[in-house]
Amino acid sequence: MAGYGSYLKKHTEALVKDVGIEAACELTGKSKATLGRYYSDADEHSDRFMPVDAVAALEAASSYPHVTSALAEMRGITLSYDEARNNSEGGINADVIKLSQRFAMLMGEYNQSIEDGVISMNEAKRLLRETTALQKVLLDMKLHLEEGK
Repeated sequence: MAGYGSYLKKHTEALVKDVGIEAACELTGKSKATLGRYYSDADEHSDRFMPVDAVAALEAASSYPHVTSALAEMRGITLSYDEARNNSEGGINADVIKLSQRFAMLMGEYNQSIEDGVISMNEAKRLLRETTALQKVLLDMKLHLEEGK
């Protein structure tokens, strides 16, 4: 992880500035000075980084997940930013219904695709889209279960 400190600090600063320093203080419960230390490039603050709960609170209020994106880039991971969280409301019962519907759509696409014994590139793309949609429903379901809804 050596060498990534300044990179993370730059993205931490971008996150705080995106939200606004006053709002960042309110959301995290940290002072302006403490937040400043998290992105300071001074030697005495080189080992200080923003706690993950503070990052989560700020990224929920920001226009872009600056720190999460930086962490992903450091590992060579590409994130998909989904602005439309269609299934974020309703709780677990709505998730089960949505899951059943999405699975039925996936199976319908699969049945249609395998009819001739070969899955073409276009059919594979449609299956991938349905699989990704199913994955999003499962993620919402997981989050609702963790929240206890």
